[in-house]
Parts: sequence; structure tokens; C-alpha cells
Amino acid sequence: MTIEPRTTTTRAGGTATTAAARWLRRPQPRPEARTTLVCFPHAGGTASFFTPWAQLVPSHVELVALQYPGRQDRLGERPIATMTDLANAVAEVLRTGIRADRELLLFGHSMGAALAWETALRLEAGTGPAPRRLFVSGHEGPRRKRRGTVHLLPEEQFVGKMKELGGTDPRLLDEPELREMVLPAVRADYRLIETYRPDLEARLRCPIGVFTGDQDGEVTVEDADAWRETSLAGDFFTKVLPGDHFYLADQAEHIVAEMFGAR
Repeated sequence: MTIEPRTTTTRAGGTATTAAARWLRRPQPRPEARTTLVCFPHAGGTASFFTPWAQLVPSHVELVALQYPGRQDRLGERPIATMTDLANAVAEVLRTGIRADRELLLFGHSMGAALAWETALRLEAGTGPAPRRLFVSGHEGPRRKRRGTVHLLPEEQFVGKMKELGGTDPRLLDEPELREMVLPAVRADYRLIETYRPDLEARLRCPIGVFTGDQDGEVTVEDADAWRETSLAGDFFTKVLPGDHFYLADQAEHIVAEMFGAR
């Protein structure tokens, strides 16, 4: 979880919507964009993680980052407890909060990868915009999904694990008052992803691209490549970049270049 300025203004088709404003962040609004890239943060992550990416995407792309309940300007909201409920909520927000006349791309890292996949399945099955492509990062394919118990650890061990993995601002973990505010959402995210059981028969119609770090202790290259079987489309790729589980903090330019050069 990181720190960002509070932002509540967002627009879809020129009209602000209260629900979308809570969920969607547009670091650089681009009303004339032809493509929307929606980014799904990791467990404990926030929309501001992707703020720097808004300067990296091509000029015809508007970056939209999700802000989950229970963090930053949504701190007073209860985190959503299950993948089913969270994916349902996000799919509905995207149906009403983004432009339906644009090409839609989804990118998710770690927990966000699984959520982006579940959201893509719902968008393809229902009304509203369906994704042109899904990009997943730092997460194993559904058939290699493993159970986890990090969410059950005592507080000090849980905090130690967060520091080990990275991706969470150390200031939020070291300062007792801040820790008390943010840990419930982080632990809730870990409970959500560690108890999540994907539908192993589900398949997307859109292509999938996968990114992972070559030193990621959580996800092997074989784990990442297992996403290949979750799409009925061709044009699949797995891109391995230098770094650990949060390799994307240093590899953002390479990831963006690959996403928009791969289509």
C-alpha cells in the first residue's frame, strides 16, 4: 500500500458517476484516447502504484487504475472479502465507468492478475465492453494455484512477510498508528487471494500476455506459462524480465513497450 493525493474526480463518457469515482483513478485523463488500459493492483496495493505508468503509455491510451475499498481515500470502507464479490463489483464498475467505444486492455499484478482474469471472464459473458487483451503479471496460472496461509500469521510475522515481498511502503509498516490503519485491508487481500478457488474450466476469448520476474520466489516461469491454457485465442506470450516479485517497479518501461508493441 502506498501514499497518494486524494482524488475523487473521474469521468466516463463526460459524465461523472459516484460509483466509478470511488473505484477508478485517471492520473492523466485523455478524453480523446482510443484505448483504455485498466490496471489492477496487487494485494495491499493502491491505484497510485500505477500513476507513473500514465506517462509511459502511448498518447492514444488512457490509463485507469483501480482503487479497492479499505485503503487511502477509501480507508473507511470494509474490504471486499471474496474474489467472487470483488470481481463482480469491478466488472459492474467497468461497464458503467469506462468508455464502451474504446478498445479495452486489462493489466493485473499478483492478486490483481487473478482479479483481472475473473473480471475479463465476466465482461466477456455479460453486457458492456469486453477486453481486447488481458495482461497478467506475477501470478501463477489457475491450474497451478496454490493455497496460502500468510493471512493467518500473527501480526509481526505478517508484517515481516510484507517487508520480504516488497510492494508495501515501509513507512506504513513501521509506524504503529499507520500500521493499525492499513493492515486490515492488506490481510483481507491475502485472505481473499489465498482462499480463492478459480474455475479450472473457464476460458477467455481474448488473447493473454504474461509477465514475470526471473528472481520471483513466488512464481516460477512454468507457473507463469500455465496461463497459456486459459485462453481460446492464440497470440500468447510469456515475457521474463529481471527482478523479484515486484520486478515491475523497475521494469515499467519494458512492460509498457511490450504491451503496446505486442498487438
